[in-house]
Amino acid sequence: MSEQAGISTAKEAADHELVLAFGRLQGAANRLEYILGRALEVECGISHLMFEVLLILGRAGEPGLPMRAIAQEQILTTGGATRLVDRMEAAGLVTREESPADRRGKLVRLTPLGEETTVRAAVVHVENIKKHFISPLPVADRERFAEDLRILSHTARDVLPRLP
Repeated sequence: MSEQAGISTAKEAADHELVLAFGRLQGAANRLEYILGRALEVECGISHLMFEVLLILGRAGEPGLPMRAIAQEQILTTGGATRLVDRMEAAGLVTREESPADRRGKLVRLTPLGEETTVRAAVVHVENIKKHFISPLPVADRERFAEDLRILSHTARDVLPRLP
């Protein structure tokens, strides 16, 4: 396999155009995550992961989502999702309520404060996305880039196993 990729030394591995391209993608994502996540923490008092959960719950609407669905969306263990939702519930952003479809299960939903925080954080986030993610790209490439990211995201999501 390594001969097919034209890689026979560590230097060739490090300089391979596909390895470099993916490394740049990962580096850009990590740096942008830090920049945009830090802005949400400073300006809104929530982590980027909390914001993502608020968005998932906002998209889901009433009556909310089971913990398993939140874990699956965020690629978290159910325990990790539970700890995150515990912190969000303590902050007054979400509540857990009995599921009408499953008496053993609970549904997580936004509180009024969670709704307000989602809106406030989204305004901050959109401005920072424009500044750090969109503005550096050539105008002619922006729409195609967004579509390519959607394709990559959905393809990767579809490869991941579903949680039981």
